[in-house]
Amino acid sequence: MERRTIGATALDVGAIGLGCMPMSWAYSRSEQRGDRSLRTVHAALDAGVNLLDTADMYGPFTNELLVGRALKERRSEAFVSTKCGLLVGDQHVVANGRPGYVRRACDASLRRLQTDVIDLYQLHRADPEVPVEETWGAMAELVSAGKVRALGLCAVGARAVRRGADLHEGTIRQLDRVQQVFPVAAVEAELSVWSREALARLLPWCAARGVGFLAAMPLGSGYLTGTLTPGGGFEPDDPRARHPRFTAEMMAANQPIVAGLRRVAARHGADVTPAQVALAWVLGLGRHVVPVPGAKRERWVAENARAAALRLTAEDLTEIAALPAPRGSWD
Repeated sequence: MERRTIGATALDVGAIGLGCMPMSWAYSRSEQRGDRSLRTVHAALDAGVNLLDTADMYGPFTNELLVGRALKERRSEAFVSTKCGLLVGDQHVVANGRPGYVRRACDASLRRLQTDVIDLYQLHRADPEVPVEETWGAMAELVSAGKVRALGLCAVGARAVRRGADLHEGTIRQLDRVQQVFPVAAVEAELSVWSREALARLLPWCAARGVGFLAAMPLGSGYLTGTLTPGGGFEPDDPRARHPRFTAEMMAANQPIVAGLRRVAARHGADVTPAQVALAWVLGLGRHVVPVPGAKRERWVAENARAAALRLTAEDLTEIAALPAPRGSWD
């Protein structure tokens, strides 16, 4: 696996990471199996996919416990990224950025992950009731205490589009503020062939400052793999069941995007998949970019890992650039 460095402290990670959330939260709950997911984490580490991305809210808590089972045996091989700042209720999620809570949340994550240090601790969402500098200052204290190696920030979601604002305007303002308190090592935000908003301002912001970029949902929540059938339906608790891009009509309308990825894949060999092309496209955006696709099965982890060796040509990139804009909205 190709290695990449992120952040001013040159954190060393595999070029492709593993999003652990689907193993125990949100997507296709009937398919979530602890032992199978544990094997998937081990398969990822075997393939050099060492960045394991989780959060205390996933479950809540059960995802960190799952990752911790793997870390107990192979901590030295893994780069652990987890998040704090969001609390999950019965029907809602709320932000909590109070310094005291951040300290307690970190200690709890360390226990669940069965480790004495978190490689990258990310603020999942800023608390509108707490100045982000106060939250970030508490997180910086965790670095000084040796509990955390570096800090990251997750980008605000797409709801800003509804108000006509730049999608990442609010995130960039937060980044400028917290950067004055303690260096930002990485930013995590959605970025894929069918969700390119980060290319406008957020990715350049990171590149100009030596900040790593963790590309979340680089496979479009599974759509860019070409394995989802329009009208196939989703489980009631799966967020795609309520997502405008995943209605049968919109999935059918967006098939030309997957078809384009398939054409590119075919030029590279019969065993190359649309998913690998989608990941290679993200990898080509900069040496500071690390796609973090989610996966629950060993076969998908192995397939994703092989994308690190795929090199897209100028012809490939031209064809991908010309693909139609996706229909539907993340709102």
